[in-house]
Amino acid sequence: MGDVVRDLPLALSVEGWQASVATPSYGSLHKLPGASRLATIDVDFRGSSHPVDIWDIPADDSSVRNVVFDHPLFAQYGSGRIYHRDEAARPFASDANTFAFYCAAAAEWICAGEKQPDVVHLHDWHAAFYLILAKYAEHFASLRDIRTVLTIHNLSYQGTRPFRGDESSLEAWYPKLRPDYGTIVDPRYSDCVNPMASAIRLADRVSTVSPTYAGEICRPSNPEIGFIGGEGLEVDLARVRDDGRLFGILNGCYYDQPIGRRPGWQRLLGMIEAQLQTWQKEQPSNEAHSLALQRLAALPKRRPSHLMTSVGRLVEQKTALLLHKFHDGSTPLDRIAEAVGGKSVIVVLGNGNPELEERMLEVARQRPNIVFLQGYSEDLAAPLYSGGDLFLMPSSFEPCGISQMLAMRGAQPCIVHGVGGLKDTVEDGVTGFVFDGRSPEAQAREFIRTTTRALSIRSGDPIAWQNVCQAAAARRFDWATAAKTTIETLYGEDDGR
Repeated sequence: MGDVVRDLPLALSVEGWQASVATPSYGSLHKLPGASRLATIDVDFRGSSHPVDIWDIPADDSSVRNVVFDHPLFAQYGSGRIYHRDEAARPFASDANTFAFYCAAAAEWICAGEKQPDVVHLHDWHAAFYLILAKYAEHFASLRDIRTVLTIHNLSYQGTRPFRGDESSLEAWYPKLRPDYGTIVDPRYSDCVNPMASAIRLADRVSTVSPTYAGEICRPSNPEIGFIGGEGLEVDLARVRDDGRLFGILNGCYYDQPIGRRPGWQRLLGMIEAQLQTWQKEQPSNEAHSLALQRLAALPKRRPSHLMTSVGRLVEQKTALLLHKFHDGSTPLDRIAEAVGGKSVIVVLGNGNPELEERMLEVARQRPNIVFLQGYSEDLAAPLYSGGDLFLMPSSFEPCGISQMLAMRGAQPCIVHGVGGLKDTVEDGVTGFVFDGRSPEAQAREFIRTTTRALSIRSGDPIAWQNVCQAAAARRFDWATAAKTTIETLYGEDDGR
């Protein structure tokens, strides 16, 4: 979502649109160099008034306005921290408090503006409370004439919370609100508000970040066959599709820098080591950092036969097939590492779910040719995208994906599961390698086979491999196309609505 909110407004500005991006401060964004306070607004939340400071944040491209809302609630778990992990019995409780307040502040700010926008473009459940307020709060009645667009980045996160009876509930946030509960109710829990479902039902237009994902989410999920679709909202989404309000628009990628030479092996090792040293100073007792440094020191001085890379969040969506357990306890990552032998290396960069971090660490303990970098760094991700030979991205589902685009941009072919945006961006045998399967077990086995097939081509047919690398680097998924399609399909006339 961050890539889209950063890049799409720039592309829209080229097409003549004046875009403003509004986000919470998270206790840090309003402290960026050059930030200036524009105003203070009073926001009604939990039955009392809260002053929220509005900051203007300068950007490299002045055609896009960046506005940040600052209040202590946006940094209650630490400066710069966006999400908070709640106990299993109260999912989304802390984050919903934050974003329910943010949406109230955004609605107040738009109402107070001298000129109202032509379109309010909302992203995922985090911004969905704005639509509930615009529809049902009399104080925000003037917002109802503004066109609204919802972009779904990941339907697996819906922000569901109780209607009442909890400090993180609709009634606690907005005690004066009198909504139509049937419009905002969760389809599975009749006592809960589902902000994602509410926004799907209330927005003038709904989009996803790839055409294939737009079709997938209109069908029910079936984990037994390894299919992730509408996640309980497929009926609502099929209705929106049938109404002509659902569109799939593929995300883009910027190609404004020439493709340089990939980083040399020693330089790449040096960059990894420097980042690990930094992380170890911050977390001296972290076993993953210590193990990665040991692995790094033991690697050969010459570039390995194959360097496979993987960059992404360690969440079920991204790692289920990497870490799928076969009957003998091994995983695809184990088997690939064993098959390529000690002369090849797999580097995994990512963090996220603590349980999945531990499982990845467990695999890395057993395989000396796996280097697990538990964290994230843009400075380290960039050379991995351009410096590897084969990028592993076996997502169980993928609304769009940016990692495969960045790897392809760096002339690194990808192994991908043929779902969502991965299916829309990687062509099997031409720009990369695509696998499928009728169950998670079958998908895991096909992932291994496809990786082995790709490496066999790289070893046995250098010309064919070079053709795939060049085709991957030449493929374009530009933001200009995405912006034009966004304007034509999402921002245009309402067709009677």
